[in-house]
Amino acid sequence: MAFAADYTVLFDRLDEELRVAPQLDRSLFTKIIVGACRRIPVLSKSAKVARIDRLIEAGAWTDAALAVIALELPDWQLRRLEYDGGQWFCTLSRRPNLPAMLDDAADANHELMPLAILRAFFQARRMAEIAPRATSSVPQVSAATDSFVCCDNFA
Repeated sequence: MAFAADYTVLFDRLDEELRVAPQLDRSLFTKIIVGACRRIPVLSKSAKVARIDRLIEAGAWTDAALAVIALELPDWQLRRLEYDGGQWFCTLSRRPNLPAMLDDAADANHELMPLAILRAFFQARRMAEIAPRATSSVPQVSAATDSFVCCDNFA
């Protein structure tokens, strides 16, 4: 599957560039948007993308990183953002209410908070692109609109 392999190489390259970056700047953020974002280039005229552009222009890297996650990966939420021992630890999750040991979350760390968030974004993007979507083993049944069934036990 060459498509998945291409994404793996691209994400690994960009993640490594983020890992060694001493700071975040406009050119690196633009490289991230071009390399890993699908919705932002398509929605270039929308208010949400204009907000991201304003945040980048203002140098509000943390807010811009969170806005990119909200737009690109709407199923993912910030589960943990913690500073410990000179490192920021960020965890993104599709199921933040699930206990942490049962959750398949995207974890990353960096000395700078926005870079830790963006590295977790890459991990989540990698998981969303490469891992097949989980299918439910429970059959989906739609309710019939023309008849109703009473399921109460009157005994």
